[in-house]
Amino acid sequence: VVSEYTVTVEAGEEDKVQIVLDNVSVTNSSMPVIYVKSADKVFVTTTEGSTNTLSVTGTFTADGTTNTDAVIFSKSDITLNGLGTLNISSSDNGVATKDDLKVTGGTYTFNCSGTALEAHDSIRIADGTINIEKSNDGLHAEDDEDDTTGFIYIKDGTLTINSADDGIHGTTVI
Repeated sequence: VVSEYTVTVEAGEEDKVQIVLDNVSVTNSSMPVIYVKSADKVFVTTTEGSTNTLSVTGTFTADGTTNTDAVIFSKSDITLNGLGTLNISSSDNGVATKDDLKVTGGTYTFNCSGTALEAHDSIRIADGTINIEKSNDGLHAEDDEDDTTGFIYIKDGTLTINSADDGIHGTTVI
């Protein structure tokens, strides 16, 4: 188990980055475990047969003017994929992005006080097993500054959502 560690991505606006998780366990008290400051796209991939746990237990600390409020926090597009398991526990949000969030495979379990999966532009699920055991909102796609974005598309996969407020919330289209 690794404590107080953040993987920070600061790549070019056209760069694609892949982070591979292979039986890792990381706990932080106030910062995201994965923090994408810049990149075109970031892929968080779980290896086949692996079980990975990422958690933030305390109050998130802002990074300047950026309110980092998720275990995986991204200012860029982010894709969750792979053939392993990722367990996310958070005192606020699980995965949040300022752009698009995609899930194309893998098994995910969320236990969050805030939203499990949050995106400004869109959430797109093509495959995978998503278990949201506790959250305020399960899936939430909304941009407070642009009401033409914020859609959710689900093609395949299995979703189990236990939320206090909205199970699935999209501003434009679900």
